[in-house]
Amino acid sequence: MRRSRILPGLVATAALGMLGTAHGGPPFVTDDPEPVNYQHWEFYVASMDSKFNGDWSGTLPHFELNYGVVPDVQLHLIVPLAYDIPPQGGAHYGLGDVELGTKYRFVHETNDLPQIAIFPLVELPTGSARDNLGNGHTQAFLPLWLQKSWGTWTAYGGGAYGLNSFSGNQNWEFVGAVLQKQVLSNLAVGAEIYHQTEYQTDFPNVGTAFNLGAVIDVNDQNHLLISAGQSIDGPIGFQCYVAYQYTFAGRLFHFWNHTHE
Repeated sequence: MRRSRILPGLVATAALGMLGTAHGGPPFVTDDPEPVNYQHWEFYVASMDSKFNGDWSGTLPHFELNYGVVPDVQLHLIVPLAYDIPPQGGAHYGLGDVELGTKYRFVHETNDLPQIAIFPLVELPTGSARDNLGNGHTQAFLPLWLQKSWGTWTAYGGGAYGLNSFSGNQNWEFVGAVLQKQVLSNLAVGAEIYHQTEYQTDFPNVGTAFNLGAVIDVNDQNHLLISAGQSIDGPIGFQCYVAYQYTFAGRLFHFWNHTHE
């Protein structure tokens, strides 16, 4: 069971109010190319919160499920309960935009080469755009992730292109990198920096931000994940992520039959 180190990427959630969409996997925005092991599962109960030009938005909670359907291929689902608290006016809470994705690792790490994967994601407009709980249109995120390890150190990152023009806004680009270290057998810490270009034509959200994060392995199946940060140059005043993760092995149809007995 992997996850004895930091799980990269802040969870990919629905487009939440002015914050928009942050793509990746816990606990950073930048993701890695490593899929869930074959016939293994990851289940998260998590919360992502951000202050964006005075607007608080996030998930409370969201549920994430990942499954290694075949070697080097991971299926991905997020169902968020989203909230938005604007500086003026009433708060809103409800279903956010559901996310689907597939991670495919096509290069394994060697002494000379990093491992490489693609992780296309699609967000469905299930959240209310009127209440700033969703985008109102289907979005897509097309990343390429790389990773290389040296002893207890691991570096990963990459770039991505976001398709948002269906909503009347504009497409956008993302680039990010993470450096992490396994400091104890059950504790990994890391730091991230990323940059995202503007994706809303009527609201400036271009900027560079950082996060610091950690993963605590309570045991082989139970894990705690946290991260926090803010903009270096941009509108994010504060952002954080907190999650409980449960990992286990089991074939897909056995899991389905067990849950429906």
